[in-house]
Amino acid sequence: MSELLVINGQQRISGRINVSGAKNAAVAILPASVLAENNPVKITNLPRITDINKLIEILKALGADVIEDEANERNLLIDPTNVNSHTPPGMMINKLRASYYLMGSLLGRFLQVEIPMPGGCDLGPRPIDQHIKGFTALGATVELEHGIVKIKAKKLQGAYIYLDVVSVGATINIMLAASRAEGKTVIENAAKEPEIVDVANFLNAMGAQVRGAGTDVIKIEGAKELRSVEHCVIPDRIEAGTFMIAAAATYGDALVEGVIPKHLDPVIAKLKEVGAGVEVGPDWVRIKAPNGLAPTDIKTFPYPGFPTDLQPPMMVLLTRAPGTSIVSENVFERRFRHVEELKKMGAQIKLEGRTAIIEGGSQLTGAPISAMDLRGGAAFVIAGLISQGETYLRGLEHIDRGYESIESRFRKLGVNLERLAETE
Repeated sequence: MSELLVINGQQRISGRINVSGAKNAAVAILPASVLAENNPVKITNLPRITDINKLIEILKALGADVIEDEANERNLLIDPTNVNSHTPPGMMINKLRASYYLMGSLLGRFLQVEIPMPGGCDLGPRPIDQHIKGFTALGATVELEHGIVKIKAKKLQGAYIYLDVVSVGATINIMLAASRAEGKTVIENAAKEPEIVDVANFLNAMGAQVRGAGTDVIKIEGAKELRSVEHCVIPDRIEAGTFMIAAAATYGDALVEGVIPKHLDPVIAKLKEVGAGVEVGPDWVRIKAPNGLAPTDIKTFPYPGFPTDLQPPMMVLLTRAPGTSIVSENVFERRFRHVEELKKMGAQIKLEGRTAIIEGGSQLTGAPISAMDLRGGAAFVIAGLISQGETYLRGLEHIDRGYESIESRFRKLGVNLERLAETE
């Protein structure tokens, strides 16, 4: 049965909230656990979102024992000893783009993998050619048959790999396979995201030697065997940024705790530009109501640029700022799918290719709208909170991929929204 969120409008966020573990790190670290072969690994601070639940089911289907900590559901013990298949179940893979990290981990463990092309949000073309380029350089052959990617290698040998485009997925996937290759692998033009650093720290703790993560050159010395480890997932900078933007948009006051402020530098800078009050501590950020919002321009780029995942929430904030704001999307081709729904609420937004021109300052009104992807869905929650009247938001399955019980999380910040079955 489908569900919807009923969001009462013109609400103000107030309170404090602790940020969950980073989705984009956790979805790579879970597949990486199979590289440990006969050595169990413990992963803590996992976000309990549907993407993680699907990955757990895939690991179980491959033969892994996954044990949830009775005292804390965010902690898992994964024993990959009985993983005996290099072919993940197709129906599960098709629902989850991050399942492609099983390419690197299963190739590293078994020297072969057969996996369907992954699913996930439709954000335009996101080819895996750079992943394939990396696996080929390491000594594998790659074939695509009837939508199945078949990768085989007699052995994996360290290599020099230059990525033609900066790709988080390709950087991580090559790291996973190279952690079990013979000799040194060098990735040039690597992505620099904090989540990549977190995966590298996980691999290093298991016994691989990954150096340079967080820069554009990463060097990996492979290991014959990886050992048991306990690893805590870093805080989710996108969830943190969502709450920060929501606080500014609702003229609220929120203390967002358990964060790494350095990861949020581009968001903090833009919130200051639009007029929000910002205080930064060692592991927290406080966003206070602006005296008045000012328009600004946003250009999304790979880290350390402004994150594409926070472009939709930021666009909602800019609809409140009198004047003209310009948002340029430089990462995903179809990251403006939320615009038509925002127009239903009265937003004045004009699209010109990958540029959105926002005439801010008009009052949004509640409307029936639908989330079509994860981050657009989070933006609609904020739009509902600042609108006049009630908003009925469908497509919650997209939001649940990256936000754990989003209605409960926002209620902790003092606002009223309710999840209902469609029939209600």
